[in-house]
Parts: sequence; C-alpha cells; structure tokens
Amino acid sequence: MLEAFAEFFRQVAEEYPRWNFIFFHDERQFWRVVSGFQYTVVLSIACVFFSVIIGVVGAWMQGSPLKWARRLVQGYIQFFRNTPPFVQLLFFYFALGQFTPTITGPDGWTEVPLISNVGWAIISLSFFAGAFNVEIFRAGIEAVPESTTEAATSLGFSRLQTYKEVVLPLSFRVCLPALNNNLVNLVKTTTQAVGIAVPELLYECLGIWNDYPSALYPTMVFLFVSFILLVGILVFGMHRWEKAMKIPGYGG
Repeated sequence: MLEAFAEFFRQVAEEYPRWNFIFFHDERQFWRVVSGFQYTVVLSIACVFFSVIIGVVGAWMQGSPLKWARRLVQGYIQFFRNTPPFVQLLFFYFALGQFTPTITGPDGWTEVPLISNVGWAIISLSFFAGAFNVEIFRAGIEAVPESTTEAATSLGFSRLQTYKEVVLPLSFRVCLPALNNNLVNLVKTTTQAVGIAVPELLYECLGIWNDYPSALYPTMVFLFVSFILLVGILVFGMHRWEKAMKIPGYGG
C-alpha cells in the first residue's frame, strides 16, 4: 500500500517535473518533513501554554496595589508590543544567548549552551504573545462586575483567592474570542524561528526545495496545507472550549 503510494508520486514527478512531491517517495525527505512538523507542534503547544500563563499572571499584577509591579508589567507590555517579534527572537538568541551558561556535551569535551535555539524560540515567542494576552485578560477582568469582587471580599476571600476562584473564570468567558485570535497568530509566528535555525517545518521545507528545485511548488503547497490544518485544529478546539464555558446571558 505504502509502496504503491510512493510509486504514484514517483510517476507524477517523472511526468510533471515541476511537481515533484519528493517527500512522498523519498524516505529521507519524508522524515525531514515529519521532524519539522513535530518541532512546529512542540513550539506551538509550548508557546501557547506559556503565553497564557504569562497573560494570567501579568493581568493579576496589573491590579496589584504595588506601583512597581504595575510599572514592571506595563514596561514589559510596551517593550514586546512595540518591537517586531523577529527582532526579539534575534535579540534573545544572539544577545542574551551569549550570557547563557554552558554544559558539557554528550561527547564529554564540547560545551553546549544550557538553552538551545529551540528554548530561546519558546521563550521569545511566549513573551511576545504573553504581552498581548496580558491586555486581553485585563479587558476580561474589567468586564467582571465590581459587585462580584466585592461579594467575594465580603466572604473573606483574599485578593489572590478572588482572582483565582471568581474573577479569572468569569473573565475567561469574555476574553476567549480575542485570546483565540492571538493564539492563532502565535502559531503562525512560530515560522519565524527559522531565523535562528530551529528545524521546524518551514526550515525543513526550505532545505528540501533548496536541495531539489523541482520540489519547490509541492513543498510550498504542503507547507500551506499543514498550517491550515494545524491552525484549524486550534480554532476548532478553542471554539469548542468557548461554547462549553459559555454562561447564558454572560460574556456574549
């Protein structure tokens, strides 16, 4: 079955040289795109997770009675919203990466950075998307009626308990549509990790069509379809989550 599948695309490449789906009939190229897709998925999941955590914590700090905490969050937001994500990526990897401690490699004599290029990509992109998530969660928090927080306080809830048990669950329902848009943009932005040689899907596709010019069009099509499917899964999951959390008459 698999051999017949590979043979079909091998014949397509012979009859139509400009449409060489080499990753469907060459085992080495097949595993290149599989590896690249795996890196893209790992990057996407890690960045989505950490950016949401940053957004939740940052929104809570914005309401802190401590002026320095509020100013710290505001400075962070302005820095990451007002600079391009690709520039941030290069800054984290090439500038901050110079100060990263090193550890002994598997061979026992080479020194490798404690944080790899994949790690810097996750850190940089998470902070970038987290800055927008802070504002998204802040808007959701402001939509929660003040009487609700006052009621929680009167019941003896601390500020952290009120935020965690009352405000955050309600604000989530309000900010999910905006959060969905930001996370979709984040998944698409992971392609910029190619700038620091993270072997994600775009990096591997570039390598394939540089090695095999006849595979240019098929690889581009494959890249587009892969991201359509990946983002489609995220959007579907977010819409299902939004529908499941919806309270009639609250948060649209």
